[in-house]
Amino acid sequence: MNSISSPPAVSPLSALHAEKHQGPAALADSALELARLVLVHGPVSRGELAKELKLSVASLTRLSKPLLDAGLLVEGELVADGTVGRPVRLLDVRSDSAWFVGVKVGGDLLTAVLTDLRATILAQATLPLADTSSHTVVEGIAQLTEQLGAHNDVVVTGVGVSLGGQVRPNGVVHRAPFLDWNDVPLGMLLATRLELPVVVDNDVTALVAAEQWFGAGREVADFAVITVGAGVGYGLAIRNHVIRTADTGLGLGGHFPLDPTGPMCMDGHRGCSTAMLSIPSICLQISAALGRQVNYEQALELAEEGNRVAVAVLEAAGKALGGLIAAAANLAMVNTIVLGGEGLALFTSRKATVVAALAAGRDPEAEAVTLRVASDDFTEWARGAAAVAIQAQAFIL
Repeated sequence: MNSISSPPAVSPLSALHAEKHQGPAALADSALELARLVLVHGPVSRGELAKELKLSVASLTRLSKPLLDAGLLVEGELVADGTVGRPVRLLDVRSDSAWFVGVKVGGDLLTAVLTDLRATILAQATLPLADTSSHTVVEGIAQLTEQLGAHNDVVVTGVGVSLGGQVRPNGVVHRAPFLDWNDVPLGMLLATRLELPVVVDNDVTALVAAEQWFGAGREVADFAVITVGAGVGYGLAIRNHVIRTADTGLGLGGHFPLDPTGPMCMDGHRGCSTAMLSIPSICLQISAALGRQVNYEQALELAEEGNRVAVAVLEAAGKALGGLIAAAANLAMVNTIVLGGEGLALFTSRKATVVAALAAGRDPEAEAVTLRVASDDFTEWARGAAAVAIQAQAFIL
């Protein structure tokens, strides 16, 4: 694992929180928004920040002083900003002022990453799960958190956990069928075990949060995330805000109808996105037609070799994926779509089909859709978990 320097005993982030909660002298929300902007877009000039926050440069300077004093913000070297004025000092964050662990909970595996304040992955680790009891999961997350902190000589600031299912704002996992969980207070159990701030979130929503601050959201305020893997996930960010509702985590994007003649999912929906795109469904269709068990990697290889069954199934899936992307862009009125999940090889192998179906589903006068392809391994999901911990811990408004 990577070796990184140890943070101070009292981190600048802790100092910032202490100052924020001192009553009348507390930091204004605008100062915290300033810190968020620098975290996402820094290094950046005071002039650019003042314009974004609709403040004078003098007011911006006053706002930044508590953050500079706390050590969360730092000033860089003098640089020319492209104007005829004097050189300016760009503001930035100390990425090494806080450390976060993000954990993706799978049905048989925990995947964890250690990140800095900008969700840069510094180290990673995995741990097989002997069972899916809450005790086993909590102890496994605790083991990984302690391991990543100790092996990299850092003090972990906060922990984020993501999983497939419905998660309440208080960290209670209301429903996670793949774990056979109902109303498990995972956030409280972990916070008690670790004695650290803990955030628990739906895995797709966590990916959206990571993209909002550290990915696509750096370029656009509105975008959607579509994930393909064991199931199909859908998330949305509008005006730099991650959309969360009471139904988040139900997997409603997995029931979107795509092909009225397609196979049925386990819930009896014919040709829905889960039936057309999920790894289990693709493998089941090819296996049933060939009369032998075929896994996802083999399915892709068979299609590459020209096997007619595999080609037909994957072509139909590629067309369905393009249709789902078009529907997301049309209905949410976003022009940036991030693709993620362990089934991303479908897009790679059938890109031309996906793009053609996307174009067919859009108005010819509509703006082009920008596709951003994320990593297809579980570390990306774990990074998403770290991102929600960073958001919650660093800038609680």
